[in-house]
Amino acid sequence: MKESNNLTQGSLVKTVIAFTIPFFLANLIQALYGAADLMVIGWYCDPASVAGVSTGTQVTQIITSLISGLTLGGTVLIGKYTGMEKKEDVKETIATSLTLFLITGAVLSVLLLLFVRPVLTLLQAPADSFEFSVQYVSVCACGCIFICGYNAVSAILRGYGDSRRPLYFVAVAGVLNFVCDILFVKYLHLGVRGVALATILSQGVSMVFAMIYLNRQNFLFRFHLSSLRMRKAKVGELMKLGIPISFQECMVRLSFLYLTAQTNKLGVLAASAVGIASKYDVFAMLPATSVANALAAIVAQNHGAGKYKRMNRSLVIGILLALPFSLGFFLWAQLSPQSMIGIFSQNADIVSTGIPFFRTCSFDYLCTLFVFTLNGYLNGRSKTIFTMISCCFGALVLRMPLIYAVCRFFPNNLGVIGTVAPLVSGIMAVYTLVYVIRLVRCHAHP
Repeated sequence: MKESNNLTQGSLVKTVIAFTIPFFLANLIQALYGAADLMVIGWYCDPASVAGVSTGTQVTQIITSLISGLTLGGTVLIGKYTGMEKKEDVKETIATSLTLFLITGAVLSVLLLLFVRPVLTLLQAPADSFEFSVQYVSVCACGCIFICGYNAVSAILRGYGDSRRPLYFVAVAGVLNFVCDILFVKYLHLGVRGVALATILSQGVSMVFAMIYLNRQNFLFRFHLSSLRMRKAKVGELMKLGIPISFQECMVRLSFLYLTAQTNKLGVLAASAVGIASKYDVFAMLPATSVANALAAIVAQNHGAGKYKRMNRSLVIGILLALPFSLGFFLWAQLSPQSMIGIFSQNADIVSTGIPFFRTCSFDYLCTLFVFTLNGYLNGRSKTIFTMISCCFGALVLRMPLIYAVCRFFPNNLGVIGTVAPLVSGIMAVYTLVYVIRLVRCHAHP
């Protein structure tokens, strides 16, 4: 297998584009997991099942955010050591991260199974879809170790400068997930349990396939049980980088779970409409998310190599790369929100309920472009404490109180409720940009 892709040399525009495209495609396929679950349930089951999966995926997404945040810390650390050309440190970081994340997956499975009902009660899941949500989350909980394993392997490769192979691994999972969704729901009539089972089965296969493939390609690290070990120093470094990223992801996700809890009070139609909108949040923000994650690796390598001007220029290129996609989704939501909702549900009541929410919340597609890319740049520079504080402030001090206020004073107006997310993201974008500008001007050397 070829050595690491050097992200510190060559045309920067080509480097950002070439590294981001596989990232984007992999994230797109991964986002299709939950979308496929919701679409298949919408095609073959009733609105209560749709609401059950919508609420259930909100819970599983916070687990995925927790895991991806931790593994992004691995990407940054491996990227840093790769840029510094410290191969032994790279190997030790890989061994430590794999061991740590597999243990984390097992612990998360146990906790989620124990507390699934209290969590869904806090979310105020609609009574007629509550048991469906329990079914979905309980089955998905059994696959946390697969989520951790897959994300850890992908993070390792991306930090090492390889964004193509993670795309291959997630493509295997994506195809298998959709096929199993149809098989389990349409033909075996397993309903909500079926789509959840399809998700964890596909992730497990992807993880095993990735490890076997890399071993046969003579990757610098051998994926065997004997290779799993933790170095105390590397655990400290991974936690220092990964925990702030993971915490910020969880706080943002919790604030959106709070939105779900508030809209669940409005009944199945509102819960379904907001649940469908949350799926589009993933897709509309996918280019910005992909660029942000790519920037974390690119900036980390250039940070390690001491190429600070190249590191700063990559941020500008990343923003310009993601902008047309975010703008396209925004215009779609403004001009034809009914067609967006109709992809997931043809129920006329769900469509009419969701239109005003889509028109206002879609402004967030533009605002988060700047928040995500700026945070990706800062994470690559190991400024994870700032991004954690920033995201926690946005989630706990701004978003959740505003959601409470608008839901109290405009309880039946989803259009007004939808304004909260873009307002908060706009504020976050402004103060994060100010911080980045000051960092670039005042701290030429991190």
